[in-house]
Amino acid sequence: MKKLLEICVDSVESAVIAQEGGADRLEVCSNLVIGGTTPGVSQFKQIRKACDIKLNVLIRPRFGDFLYTEPEFLMMEEDVRMFRELGADGVVVGCLLPDGNLDLERMKKLRDCADHMHMTLHRAFDVCRDPYQALDEAVSLNIDTILTSGQEEDCVRGKEVIKNLLNQAGAKINIMAGSGVNAEVIRKLSSEIQVSNFHMSGKEIIQSGMTYRKENVHMGLSSMNEFEIFRTAKEKILQARKALDS
Repeated sequence: MKKLLEICVDSVESAVIAQEGGADRLEVCSNLVIGGTTPGVSQFKQIRKACDIKLNVLIRPRFGDFLYTEPEFLMMEEDVRMFRELGADGVVVGCLLPDGNLDLERMKKLRDCADHMHMTLHRAFDVCRDPYQALDEAVSLNIDTILTSGQEEDCVRGKEVIKNLLNQAGAKINIMAGSGVNAEVIRKLSSEIQVSNFHMSGKEIIQSGMTYRKENVHMGLSSMNEFEIFRTAKEKILQARKALDS
């Protein structure tokens, strides 16, 4: 089984750290603090210049569920085509219907927009109605990878579903475990269910360099600290790489 370590990053700094730590591939996004959204063009270009490993781009126009309006979906189609032209290696997508099933019509349109690029079905899969049906549908759409926590809060809790998905998938589609992944989890799941593809952020929180802080004025949700920054921790990636390779 081919082993793969994918790191989710939302800055040039984190991308460089992840590559230095041993990542095989990056998922490029913005706003990891809310689960990730579509990155900016300049952000992607700077990461492309700084890193020579594969870059998959998250296509998610907003925070929240995966039931998109028509204008939102048109943005997604345009973004897939744009990042393909900019040199992305793949895209990470997911659309659902109101009843919780995959939106096959829209997923096929995104697959067509992506052309030859790698395509990952992201964790919209983890909130779909039937993961086993969705896996077969993903195969029929020529999707390359499913990123999943086994429809649980993290992939350790969802390990039995991931094991079933691996057995069902065979060689037809890659199953990549995500959510709560670290070196210890990689060792555990590699041994217990023989999963070999992992997705993680490996993030740590660093403090802003601002010494003057207007604490009573918020640019967004008051529950979020605007002087804390998510950044990939190199040591966490190095440990994950070592765990996967061993």
